[in-house]
Amino acid sequence: MTTPPRSALLAALAFAAPLATHAEDVVRLGNLKFAHYGAISYMKEVCPKYGIKLEERMFAKGPEILPAIVAGEIDIAALASDGAISGRANGVPVYTVAGFAKGGARLVAGADTGIKTLKDLKGRRVGVTRGGMQELLLMAELEKAGLTWADKPGKDVEIVYLAFADLNQALAAKQIDAMCQSEPQSSQAINKKFGVELLKPYDTPLGEPYRVMVMTEKMYNEKKDVALRTMKCFADATATFIKDMNLAEKYVREQMFKNQITPQDFKDAMDNADYTYEVPPAHMDMATAMMQKYGVGRMANPPKAADWVKEDLVQKAKTELKLK
Repeated sequence: MTTPPRSALLAALAFAAPLATHAEDVVRLGNLKFAHYGAISYMKEVCPKYGIKLEERMFAKGPEILPAIVAGEIDIAALASDGAISGRANGVPVYTVAGFAKGGARLVAGADTGIKTLKDLKGRRVGVTRGGMQELLLMAELEKAGLTWADKPGKDVEIVYLAFADLNQALAAKQIDAMCQSEPQSSQAINKKFGVELLKPYDTPLGEPYRVMVMTEKMYNEKKDVALRTMKCFADATATFIKDMNLAEKYVREQMFKNQITPQDFKDAMDNADYTYEVPPAHMDMATAMMQKYGVGRMANPPKAADWVKEDLVQKAKTELKLK
């Protein structure tokens, strides 16, 4: 085999060099499979035009993403605000850089339990996922109703901790009497007739819960250009879903849920949630205070929003994209 002349090799390298400077920057995303997390997932489709290759990894629940961030495997992640707070409180090096959704939770009772009000939960078994925003919302509502609770018999309400994926099955099988569930699973329970809405748990000091995007301190501090382009991708994807709910439905149902939810499930889920861009720092401080109060998250060092909620990148991204 004849070796090409040195001049030919140099010419080839000179031709290839400009291409290398245009390679996409890889950003690794940790995400969850819920209807209101759809715009985060859709970022994969938008990011190439911002020079970003987004590699998405799905997790079963938010707390499972935190070790992956610590291990250096994830750059940005979608979490409920309590998951982000718990991570930051226990040393996970992240900033909250945006809010991407609010709402998305519901208290659902078994269809034939006769439960009509929160007071009717006395003596009942209520399912929820441990460490999720739904747990915090449930505890706030039970306290408001004057009910006590524990994860064993003896209090007014027995809490049964189950994975999100198992709550609906447990309610349908009458292993629990009610559940505090996310979307679209809570809408599915209602549409399949084994659940009825008890209430949307937004009437406590916490209000509507926010879901937030977190970014590693390393990415925020050391890769400002990549970080900004990633936030442009986020803002673009979110604006697209807000503007075109038909596209949002198609993407979430077909790509995220592989047609396992119906158009009605999606519609009902998003009637109980909104896509957004920012998160009020006051909400993060309120969530932190309530987590301390109820012992959710086991926080070593409860954070203050002023120290770790940084919305400068999303605000700049919205300005550059001319979004309100």
